[in-house]
Amino acid sequence: MSLGPVMMDLQGIEITAEEFEMLKHPLVGGVILFTRNYHSPEQISHLVADIHKVRSPHLLVAVDHEGGRVQRFREGFTQLPPVGELGELYDQDPNKAKQMAELCGWLMAIELRAVGVDFSFAPVLDLDRHISEVIGDRAFHRDPDKVSIIAQAYQRGMQLAGMSATGKHFPGHGAVAADSHVDFPVDERSLQDIMAEDVIPFERLIHNGLAGIMPAHVIYPNVDKNPAGFSSFWLKQVLRQQLGFQGVIFSDDLSMEAASVAGDVVDRARAAISAGCDMALVCNNTEAAAKVLDQFGPYNEPVSSVRLVRMHGRQHMRWDKLHKDAQWHKAVAAINQFAAGDSLELEL
Repeated sequence: MSLGPVMMDLQGIEITAEEFEMLKHPLVGGVILFTRNYHSPEQISHLVADIHKVRSPHLLVAVDHEGGRVQRFREGFTQLPPVGELGELYDQDPNKAKQMAELCGWLMAIELRAVGVDFSFAPVLDLDRHISEVIGDRAFHRDPDKVSIIAQAYQRGMQLAGMSATGKHFPGHGAVAADSHVDFPVDERSLQDIMAEDVIPFERLIHNGLAGIMPAHVIYPNVDKNPAGFSSFWLKQVLRQQLGFQGVIFSDDLSMEAASVAGDVVDRARAAISAGCDMALVCNNTEAAAKVLDQFGPYNEPVSSVRLVRMHGRQHMRWDKLHKDAQWHKAVAAINQFAAGDSLELEL
C-alpha cells in the first residue's frame, strides 16, 4: 500500500483502537507526534515501532523538534538551544557557528532517529525581522545570506544522522506579526521584495538537496489571494517550476485558524492537495481527521507517493547504543557548553 496524503496525530502515549483503524486507511501517510505522546525515550521508541508496524512501506513519523521553544521531547533528550543563538554566534565567529549548527542538526536528528522518528519539521528558514513573535529566535538570523549558510550546515548535520530536512515556512513568515495558529496573517509586500530576500534561503537549500518544504498559512495579497499553502501560484509556479523543487510539500496544520479561509477541514485538505501539497496535516482534532478520511474522495498521485517514501529515515542507532557513542557524548558536552554561554571557548 502506498503512502497517502494525510498526516494525522494521536491522543496519547499508545495507539487507541480507533486510531489503529484510522492508520490503516489508504489516505493516511504519516503521523505527527506531540508532547502529549511522549513519556520517555523507551516509551516513544515502542510507540514509533507500533506505528511503523501498521503498514508497509511504513507510515512516516514526524515531530516538531527545532530546539528552544519548539522541542516536543524533553526529559531524556538533550535540550537544544534556539537556533537564533547560532545566528548570534555567526556574527562573532562564522566558522564556529557553522560547526555548531552542523552539530545541533546532527544531535537533534541522531536522537530522534535513535527512537525511530523519521524526520523533524526543521529547519526554520524564515527571517527574524523582529516582527513575528511566533518566529523570533526560531529563525537563524535576519540576513538571508547568513540564514542560508547556517541552515545549510544544520541540514548537513541532519543528513549525516540519516534524516531529511524540511524547510519552513515558505515563502517566509517573518514579516508579519500575526500568529497563524490563532489569526489571519497578511503580508502586503510585492513578489519582487519577497523573492529578493525571504525566498533566498529556500532556494539555496533546494540546490543543496532539501527534501521537504512546509508553506506558510500567510496571505500575500499583492501576489495571490490564497494563503501560500493553498496557492498553486506559490507551490506549482514558484516552488516547483521557478525554483525547481522536487521534494515533498507538507501543508501546515489545517486545524490552525489561518487555514479556515479555505472552508471546513475537508475543503482545506482538498485545497492544499489541489494547490500542490503532497501531504496535508490534520492535527489536534481526531474528529476532523476522521472526517477527512471519510469524505476526501479518490486519490491517486504516484509521484507524491514516491516523494513521501524518500522521507523515511535512514541509518538507525538504538537509544542504548547511542548513549555509549563517543561522538554523541562530545556533541552533548559541546551543546551544553554553548547553552551555558561559553560559545567562544568551544573546542569543536
